[in-house]
Amino acid sequence: MSTAITSSPPSSTASASAPIIEARGLGRTFQVPVKGDGLGGAVRHFFKRVTKDVVAVDDVSFTIAPGERVGFLGRNGAGKTTTLKMLSGLLLPTSGSVQVGGHVPFTKDHAFLRRIALVMGNKAQLMWDLPAKESLRLQASIFGLDDAVWQPQARVLTELLELGGLLDQPVRKLSLGERMKAELMVALLHQPEVLFLDEPTLGLDVNAQAAVRSFLKRYNEHTGATILLTSHYMADITALCSRVLVIHDGRLIFDGDLKRLTSRFAPEKRIELELSDAVTPADVARAIAAVAVDDRCASFRHTGTEGRLVRFAVDPVALAPTLQRLLSVLVPSDLSVTDPPIDDVIGRAISGDAPPAVSGPSP
Repeated sequence: MSTAITSSPPSSTASASAPIIEARGLGRTFQVPVKGDGLGGAVRHFFKRVTKDVVAVDDVSFTIAPGERVGFLGRNGAGKTTTLKMLSGLLLPTSGSVQVGGHVPFTKDHAFLRRIALVMGNKAQLMWDLPAKESLRLQASIFGLDDAVWQPQARVLTELLELGGLLDQPVRKLSLGERMKAELMVALLHQPEVLFLDEPTLGLDVNAQAAVRSFLKRYNEHTGATILLTSHYMADITALCSRVLVIHDGRLIFDGDLKRLTSRFAPEKRIELELSDAVTPADVARAIAAVAVDDRCASFRHTGTEGRLVRFAVDPVALAPTLQRLLSVLVPSDLSVTDPPIDDVIGRAISGDAPPAVSGPSP
């Protein structure tokens, strides 16, 4: 890799160093207008504005060590984006405190802004009708980067993101995946130490998602940049993050190891078989009988049938013998083994026996 990327890789003792991100009792409340129904309600609201308080983030505390890749999970409206905006200085907290790299984000001092980047999958910073290289020049100018600094960095990022030949095209002519890569390139031009990524693979196809994930992992490993990532795609989290934060209704309900979360709230693999013909009750019965004779597969269960598709769930430990038994009696034209969707995992964490908060790794 070129020496243009100059940060140091994360050391094995990163967890023992001072946290680069620290939130204590972080909270944010919005005042939302309340209107009555109909024309009368609109007129009354015009002359006498009535509001109510809506708590978006409530007493959230966590620390993140330099070089960590942390997944930030929660359903829509849980408070993830609001938290990222407070960490990046776009929103002022209404309670608690936050520091990033020793800086208070909402002061927006230049030293802080040079250390972070915020990339949002549903927001664009590229100029739509101009080539992406013009946005690079603008970014370099904003951060006061000399040509001798930013141009080598741009060449390295171009190679890593496989954007050669695309930077001269107007942004509007790029595919969604190419645009997201260009967004990342512009955001990383000043070599930030902390990346806040809000749904960076939103709307991308499978290949584009994999390319973005691969790049982020390599970038973190080579530069030691800290990454806090929100995503609704479980593959993003499992590929990049060993630690996750789970937020629900503005409150942090889990902070810890991803494997501990999935083993506790998603302790099964999902098997889907597609048969050549419609699945019959006899097919299901033969499958259940074949698996039942193996004591290792006690957790095996039939979860549903739809046309030619039949679905089962099994303990991951028993996956291999279960598949062996199933395939001895059923001959599928297609087979898939998946984890439960991330929303299911979060839903179980919310409604299950999780404590209000589970301590994560100490910095």
